[in-house]
Amino acid sequence: MRLLGRILAGLAALLVVAALGLYSAFWWKPIGINNYVNKFMIEFAIESPELLTNLGLIDNTPFDFHSGKLGSYTKEQEDKSLERLRARRAGLDKYGPEGLSGQELLTWEIAVWFMDDILRQAEFEYSGYRVNQISGPFVNLPQFLTDTHVIKNEKSVSRYISRLNEFGRVIEEVKARIEDDRANGVTPPDFIIEKTLGGMRSFIEGGAAENPLATTMPDKLAKIEGLSDKAAEAYMAEIEGVIENTIIPGYESVIALFEDMAETANHDAGIWRLPHGDAIYAAALKSNTTTDMTPDEVHNIGLEEVARIESEMDAILQSEGRIDGSVSERVKALMSDPEQIFPNTDEGRQAMLDYLNELNDALLARAGDFFNTLPPQPLEIVRVPEYSQDSAPGGYYQQPALDGSRPGRFYINQKNTADNPKWTLPTLMYHEGAPGHHFQIALQMNLKGVPQLRKFPLFTAYAEGWALYAERMVSLDMGVYEDDALGDLGRLQAEMFRAVRLVVDTGMHAKRWSREDAIDYMVAKTGMTEAEVTREIERYVVWPGQATSYKSGQLAIIAMREKAEAALGDDFDLRGFHDVLLNNGAMPLGVLDAQVDAWIAAQ
Repeated sequence: MRLLGRILAGLAALLVVAALGLYSAFWWKPIGINNYVNKFMIEFAIESPELLTNLGLIDNTPFDFHSGKLGSYTKEQEDKSLERLRARRAGLDKYGPEGLSGQELLTWEIAVWFMDDILRQAEFEYSGYRVNQISGPFVNLPQFLTDTHVIKNEKSVSRYISRLNEFGRVIEEVKARIEDDRANGVTPPDFIIEKTLGGMRSFIEGGAAENPLATTMPDKLAKIEGLSDKAAEAYMAEIEGVIENTIIPGYESVIALFEDMAETANHDAGIWRLPHGDAIYAAALKSNTTTDMTPDEVHNIGLEEVARIESEMDAILQSEGRIDGSVSERVKALMSDPEQIFPNTDEGRQAMLDYLNELNDALLARAGDFFNTLPPQPLEIVRVPEYSQDSAPGGYYQQPALDGSRPGRFYINQKNTADNPKWTLPTLMYHEGAPGHHFQIALQMNLKGVPQLRKFPLFTAYAEGWALYAERMVSLDMGVYEDDALGDLGRLQAEMFRAVRLVVDTGMHAKRWSREDAIDYMVAKTGMTEAEVTREIERYVVWPGQATSYKSGQLAIIAMREKAEAALGDDFDLRGFHDVLLNNGAMPLGVLDAQVDAWIAAQ
């Protein structure tokens, strides 16, 4: 992930301070570790209008200074942010670790790891593909504008139009960065260029009137009290004008740049293909696993886990009378079983959403037996926007707004309902919703007495490790699959999917596997279709190391639990253990392990 995006990914302090009217008083207050970290977050948060809107505290209030703006994507801004980060990291050493204990010491340890991690990755200025098929401004900003920017009055419409103009400026800034990357040896593989071009072309086809930035607006304008039809028409004309005259030409210029890069692009998949690629991957692996494991170690763990899970899946398939063919062949046949597939219609999609809501309601009804603390924020289950479904994963979670104006959301990709047969949906629901990401992220946002840095899931191994642990926990502890062998098979298939990721990610980026090698291995072990696997593999190509975080985190948490159970015996309290994992927020796995050791000793 790019430096500026990583820094801004978890910043929220300015919102809280400004909303309370305490910004100036706080800024000059003599500071301890918590206030020092908050000050650091404020400095960076103020540079991201998108972040401020995403958190939903001060848009359309007297404190709103940002909701007609977008952030800067220039190299100068990134360099400025990096210099400030270096200074703030040096300042941390004045506050600890000597003299700190409890939550303050934990804050220091988390902040140090977070800043050091960004600085490690920032050593490589040209380390990835700024615009690709799944991330970057050409994917993120359209959805931000249509789904997150709030339209509630005419002023917010004017700010939306201002942001459309700002988007034109961002396109030019990002194009300049792509050209600079190219001049320094960084261009995506040919197949990534092809997929990226497909997304950009799809976004602008049909012209301004058919663009999502325009088609999502009439319903919003209709809800503004007192807005006349004539005024609404004038706003739509202005919106379409900006899209036609600024945004579409900007996209066309970047499309032309990618078409030119395609002429000389090669087909190598791994990040090793870039200057300093091996070192870039080592830093990415450390960042995503929060461990010091080498690529070989991660690869071998993946192979061991694949073998174990395959054996457990085989046992369930045999018990269901499915004995012919390899495990993946039998799973693939089950994936296409008509009885397990919701119709690919509006009615079928709604039935899928209804089923997911039933699963969530049933889980929440029993959650109190396994968790001392449940998040107060509700969970909403919605469809991935149609304009982004081609490149979106099967499902993902969006955190709630800090002010409660937006619930947590589980987005399910419903482009083709056959991609998510009924027997696979419970595990996806438990991973993204309760007790997975929704519990972990919503509870973290409610932490008291800690700096804002600790209220966001900054460490992927922790966040994804918890969600994958949650998938396993609902089976082994809550017994949700006691009468649903296929549901438990779905859990194992999902775990297999994550174990295979360890193998193919390290295979491509460290062992120089080709894209096709990785696809073949994943198809052979998961039973997924080649189209599904191809989307996944191409995601790992542009996001090195991220796919290893899930299994690394889960295995670490399982090891912590086994250690606690062995030490405490009958005194082991599962709800208390979950408190330790969830009630301190996200942190590197080594820091979390020390917290578990302290909890064991305290028992």
